[in-house]
Amino acid sequence: MSFLPAAEPRAKPVESPAVVAARERAALTHVIYATTMEMLHRHYFRRGQAVLPARAMEDVSAEVAEQTKVEGSWIAVNTKAMSVHHEPKTDFEKQAAVALAAGSERFEAVDKDVLRIARPIALGEGCVNCHTGMFRSPGSTPRMAGLIVAVPLK
Repeated sequence: MSFLPAAEPRAKPVESPAVVAARERAALTHVIYATTMEMLHRHYFRRGQAVLPARAMEDVSAEVAEQTKVEGSWIAVNTKAMSVHHEPKTDFEKQAAVALAAGSERFEAVDKDVLRIARPIALGEGCVNCHTGMFRSPGSTPRMAGLIVAVPLK
């Protein structure tokens, strides 16, 4: 019986902070895409049950928050909120809605170890029909909602 010499243990390569951060972003992105796919199948491939896209995305947001502790929520910016849950309530949400309606591409704040970032989401023609009234002309102002992402810093 012969034995081969034990392999030298290899040191784990030191990874740059950029690689570590990119791996974390990739993991979060994976959760978001996988959850979105699951929710699309759950909501849109059932007979006789129509679900609004925003409602399906609320389920995506809840599942992503459960898995990652990163929360997402919607606010009305310059259209009618279709749910009382989408009316800006907190000071941050109210300020974000004003900033996004004025054309800002991002509004953010750090508060109590949480980074909150609001960005505009352009409403397409189908969205605008419901939010501004069926077949009513949306006018020349681009209509939008706001997506708020809250990331814990710890």
